[in-house]
Amino acid sequence: MKKFFKTRNQNNDPVIPSVKGGLGTFGGVFTPSILTILGVIMYLRFGWVVGNVGLLGTLIIVTLSVSITFLTALSVASIATDQQVRAGGAYYMISRSLGVEAGGAIGIPLFIALTLSIALYTVGFAESVVSVFPQLDFKSVGLITTILVAVLAMISAKVAIKAQYFIMVGIALSLLSLAFGSPIENTSIEMWSSSVEGKESFWVVFAVFFPAVTGIMAGVNMSGDLKDPSKSIPKGTFAAIGVGYFIYMTLPIILAYRADAETLIADPMIMRKISYWGDAILIGVWGATLSSAVGSILGAPRVLQALARDRVLPQWLNWLGRGSAKDDSPRYGTLFTMFIALIAVYLGNLNIIAPILTMFFLTTYGVLNAAAGIEGILDSPSFRPAFKIHWIFSLLGTLGCIAVMFLINGLATGIAFIFIAIIFVWLQSREMKTAWGDVRRGVWMALVRISLLNLRSAKESKTWRPNPLVLSGAPTKRWHLIDFASNITHNRGILTVATVLTSSHTTSERRKQMQQNIEDFLTKKSSRGFARVIEAEDTFKGAEDFVKAYGLASLEPNTIILGDSENIAFRKQYCDMITKFYKLNRNLVLVRDNKEKGFGEKEQIDVWWGGLKGNGGLLMILAYLLKSSRAWYGARVTLKMMVENDKAGEDAHRNIAQVIKKLRTGFKLEIIVSGGRSFDEVLQESSAKADLIFMGMAKPDANFENYYASLQKRLKDLPTTILVMAAEEISFGEVLMQQDVFRKD
Repeated sequence: MKKFFKTRNQNNDPVIPSVKGGLGTFGGVFTPSILTILGVIMYLRFGWVVGNVGLLGTLIIVTLSVSITFLTALSVASIATDQQVRAGGAYYMISRSLGVEAGGAIGIPLFIALTLSIALYTVGFAESVVSVFPQLDFKSVGLITTILVAVLAMISAKVAIKAQYFIMVGIALSLLSLAFGSPIENTSIEMWSSSVEGKESFWVVFAVFFPAVTGIMAGVNMSGDLKDPSKSIPKGTFAAIGVGYFIYMTLPIILAYRADAETLIADPMIMRKISYWGDAILIGVWGATLSSAVGSILGAPRVLQALARDRVLPQWLNWLGRGSAKDDSPRYGTLFTMFIALIAVYLGNLNIIAPILTMFFLTTYGVLNAAAGIEGILDSPSFRPAFKIHWIFSLLGTLGCIAVMFLINGLATGIAFIFIAIIFVWLQSREMKTAWGDVRRGVWMALVRISLLNLRSAKESKTWRPNPLVLSGAPTKRWHLIDFASNITHNRGILTVATVLTSSHTTSERRKQMQQNIEDFLTKKSSRGFARVIEAEDTFKGAEDFVKAYGLASLEPNTIILGDSENIAFRKQYCDMITKFYKLNRNLVLVRDNKEKGFGEKEQIDVWWGGLKGNGGLLMILAYLLKSSRAWYGARVTLKMMVENDKAGEDAHRNIAQVIKKLRTGFKLEIIVSGGRSFDEVLQESSAKADLIFMGMAKPDANFENYYASLQKRLKDLPTTILVMAAEEISFGEVLMQQDVFRKD
């Protein structure tokens, strides 16, 4: 007797290791897949297909359809031979490659499609039975059939697979009966398109036929029950496709030889008439519907079980992840699936949602192709499939699935995409954490690399925007610096918040923890950016070294944001640091905070301006960005300029007003005549009631320390003031001439 050792997965659920189960390395996938491929359309619609597009047209449609399915099978085989595929089939593969959000967005619709497919197949079976035995009740037959296939699945997956073999015998019998049949009329083979009036076009017929080849995932969805999924899935899937293709290429030849186009189109049961034993075809129809129903009732609960174990479903549905018996059979999930299917059968008409279900299946195939293609493009060391394919084949499979979806039903495709997008957004909002990695980080790394290589060229004024580095100290105590930086980036620029630690007892663990705390604080405040904690013996020297080294390629901070330093003992070091930042061509923004008023009501911004040259251009850009942020949206910005007399005021107003109009910033202009007053007096009188003041700052020189001391005295008792020093080798006037780039979006 085999021993089974229960373990725990990442969600602490009991699972059975890979030694579980009894399905072989071939039949467990092949049987459900081939029986689902050889569906009802083979019996009821194949004659219609041949009648409309002729023999050659049918063979082309079959080949095109199977080609898309084959490309998907290549992708499935690649993923299956790279990772240990557990319960969940397609959902498991997608979630472990593209992330749990993408997996859930596909897995939930896949479960719905599989569940409602059970109802579709049992309803089809009931209709066929009632047509032969009219005394039976159609709905009762459908409900009883649904319960029976569910009970079969709950007994054991192995038993259900064995039952499929008996069904396969019935289908094989119907095919033999067809092969040894005879023509019902003299006919000439029409190779391309029939001459029947009102026939359908090639692509309409293609859309009708394509769902007949989409059953390959029936076996894949049982991945958790296979002894060796990495061998079973490729072998079984390719075998199912090969057998299905052979049968689908043979049937059109038989049909074209035995009846003319008009008869093939008009009679859905033409196969009964051209077969050796007509009732064998009826057995085939019943076998096709029942086998498809069994395949779906085996697959749906296993997808549901995997979704529940990964905590994708709402918490109150976690019980669906439980397994039963030694084979970890999803009996609770099977009961839940059966209950939904019974409701669908009882309500009756499923034709309205059938096209959407087809879209869910095709979306699953398309995303599987995309997952394999992305893995191949990234070529990460962790992706080492035993079955290797070039990524171009996977992407062709993705494009093929999308094209077929729109060919079949554009409206259903749109509805399916919207439904999947809603689930994806919902799962993202839950910020789910998983114990496995996925390709998303690799995708971003590849995009970052490409972007950095393309940003090596010289800086352009048209695309300039601030990438601020905030030297904040303790962020919780100097939030106003980060708040200002966040508002001028509009979540477009790259914001970094840095803190220098000088304690000699700082450990690497403490530094990492502080960095994480800052990032959590930024997230809590809805500010997107990076956090860095630096260790240094001296705060100012540490900041200088960090600014000098921080950045990659052309993505380095172009604007340093500092708080004002009022400690006279550190003024020289502070001014020396500013000088070094300027020499590194970093723009400087010093925020002198009015601790009582802060940023006030965020309604009035005064910009003391001396023209576009020097600091003037950067002053206007920063004021515009701040004004167009959410926090300051609607604030009035006034450009203020002091002149000596009225004549100078008239000239300045006339010239500057034209410039402001061209810049389209929405700023107001105010020319102030000094009347013998000093600038400090005018500043105190004019901007006392502003919420924020912008001013330029002189370039550092040998006397910069004294200049800064006098500047602090000048700004005493004023509202919060932003001091700006432009240092970048770029014309900010030219940036303003391209002002549309900064308009609020």
